[in-house]
Amino acid sequence: MNTLAKALLADTPKKGWHAELKLGFKAIPHKTVLNERKRRGPLAVQRAFYPENDVCHIYLLHPPGGVVGGDRLDVTLNLTTDSHALLTTPGATKFYRSAGDYAIQVQDFNVEDGAVLEWLPQENIFFPGAKVKTELNLHLQGSAKAALWEIQCLGRPVINEVFDEGCLDNHWRIYRDGRPLLIERLRADKNKLAFLSQLNGHAVSGTFILTNVDKEVLEPLREQIVTEDHEDLAMSLIDDLLVVRYLGNSTERARSYFSEIWSQLREQCIGSTPMVPRIWNT
Repeated sequence: MNTLAKALLADTPKKGWHAELKLGFKAIPHKTVLNERKRRGPLAVQRAFYPENDVCHIYLLHPPGGVVGGDRLDVTLNLTTDSHALLTTPGATKFYRSAGDYAIQVQDFNVEDGAVLEWLPQENIFFPGAKVKTELNLHLQGSAKAALWEIQCLGRPVINEVFDEGCLDNHWRIYRDGRPLLIERLRADKNKLAFLSQLNGHAVSGTFILTNVDKEVLEPLREQIVTEDHEDLAMSLIDDLLVVRYLGNSTERARSYFSEIWSQLREQCIGSTPMVPRIWNT
């Protein structure tokens, strides 16, 4: 457990709902199986799906449908050598107004040599007054590959609701063989001049990460993806790590852009033809 995780644990109040889910994936001939499943509290998976025959698709469920101050969600994923898992969620994760305590979410992903992790959840929605600390740690070993995104919505722009109180402290850390590839932090709190000033006035921000990307695809990709007015989509390459950023006011459009890029590059970068999870169509 790293220093930040210990700090987050120390911040967790005694009250609230602590949910934990630990999943392990193993490659066997012709497919990946879910060979470890441990849970506590309201986090669960029902079964593994195989729309691609070999790749293990998992839907993470959080039956309460929302997170309040004092709650904590821990998700740990362990992918052993040559396994391949795609995980998503059936709906947005909603963080509601807090009476004082923080809601905490910690995600630790460990991907061994030759394994592939695709973490493609629906968006996080932070209601005004929510107090949230989140952390995502991705540890890649050897030739491991990954595609993951996170979409954050401050308030509910569709009803002109502004995130004008509360706070968000969001951390991302990505490593390969212990070497940091990307470390970043987003903070929005009442001590700033304005919550949305950090996001150029936008309520929705998103980050999409894809490994094993060739620099030759970057310029054609930039030309193909056309954004709407008052939106920003930027792409950069750090070694072979593609980093895509979205700023706008639509979680649906953020997910659409990310899905389009994922669909175009999945076969080249991950080795599997695009297969959209069926739950996205419901």
